[in-house]
Amino acid sequence: MSQDHRLQAQRFELKYLIDEAITPGIRDFVNSYLELDEYGAGSSNFSYPVHSLYLDSDDLETHQASINGTKNRFKLRLRYYDAGESPVFFEIKARVDDCILKQRCGVRREAVPLLLAGQLPEPDHLLSRETRHLGTLQRFCLLLHQLNARPKAHNNYLREAWVSPHDNSVRVTFDRQIRIEPFFRAEAPIAMADPIRVFPDVTVLELKFTNRFPNWFEQLVRFFNLMRFSSAKYSEGVVLLGEHRFHDGERGLDWEGLRPKADLALYG
Repeated sequence: MSQDHRLQAQRFELKYLIDEAITPGIRDFVNSYLELDEYGAGSSNFSYPVHSLYLDSDDLETHQASINGTKNRFKLRLRYYDAGESPVFFEIKARVDDCILKQRCGVRREAVPLLLAGQLPEPDHLLSRETRHLGTLQRFCLLLHQLNARPKAHNNYLREAWVSPHDNSVRVTFDRQIRIEPFFRAEAPIAMADPIRVFPDVTVLELKFTNRFPNWFEQLVRFFNLMRFSSAKYSEGVVLLGEHRFHDGERGLDWEGLRPKADLALYG
């Protein structure tokens, strides 16, 4: 599952916590404008699994920026969709004022431990030879070093996504069964040992657009009486479990021994 072609590199996101009971009506409304994306089209529940491995400093700097409402902030995560030989996407998700900027680079799964340990990316690690993808991965590695970030949490949920048949300017998603648990190893896990539910009684609806707020979005919000919420899956999970659960864990790698500090100059 690639999904890179649907990426909205710069967009606005409006999030709503909604009762699952009204999702069929919202789905019917959205179906008049968008189509179910190809990954959910063959599923009985219109959804596909999404996994994220969040990386943060030991004092949880990116989490703190989120809960404090820091105006310009970013998160580092690995995003992947299934097991086996499927790719893992190294993502930088930044917020500048109200705009979301997302960069991602797909890498081969076997390269994940090496890259997280600080090894410079090699051409064979990447799925694409495009310069922009290599630049994204280099920037990810620079931010990783600057934060001294390590794996902190594994997040998983089911996503139902609706997309424009013409371009990627508009996207609507429903996220359900959101789960999170501390995770400290440089891997891309699928199974979860003892997760908790985040937003257990509601569904997260996201309205995403790249230019102006579509008129029909306004009609949707008004018709279903939706109210915006802040619903960061990673930070909400950290708050629910307690920050102390994410400060230190069993490290799957000898980070200090593996990270080549001299290589930092190559990113500068």
